[in-house]
Amino acid sequence: MSAYPPPPDLIEGRVAWIFGDDFDIDLVVGVSNIKSYDADHLRSVCMGAYDPDFADRVRPGDIIVGGRNFGYGHPHYPPMVALRNAGISAIVAESFSPGFWRGETFNGMPLITIPGVSSTVSTDEAILLDWRTATLRTAGGAEIVGHPPNPRTIQIIEAGGSYQLLLTEHSPARQGQTR
Repeated sequence: MSAYPPPPDLIEGRVAWIFGDDFDIDLVVGVSNIKSYDADHLRSVCMGAYDPDFADRVRPGDIIVGGRNFGYGHPHYPPMVALRNAGISAIVAESFSPGFWRGETFNGMPLITIPGVSSTVSTDEAILLDWRTATLRTAGGAEIVGHPPNPRTIQIIEAGGSYQLLLTEHSPARQGQTR
């Protein structure tokens, strides 16, 4: 169940980090922290193996960029709890592991597929992401377009996750409305 608000229409931030192909999402917090659900602890260890200052420098609106098959491995939630609580608003990658994509999309995180993104942007570069159209613009003027989410995925993300969407769709106020 998602406890995070839906993203803004346009996500404005920076590229917080760029991962290569086949990145195991568990490495964001390290395997030793994979069973923790303490949001403050997870934020404190977030990306520590890559950049010990990551949690202090990331800001709301920043994105993570990945190569092909981002998030492969077991779809554990603590790494994404850490990234969200650090301020990450979306992940843009060449492609996603199906289990990771399904799990995090249904938790309301925009996971946007844009081929060529990892070689187009650089860490700390300012970006503007229209997640609905899968369009990323850099401060330098580059614009790349990927594969927009389908209408149902947009509804899930806008609702803040599948649980929130189901609550809305099955609320007493909607009872009696034709679907």
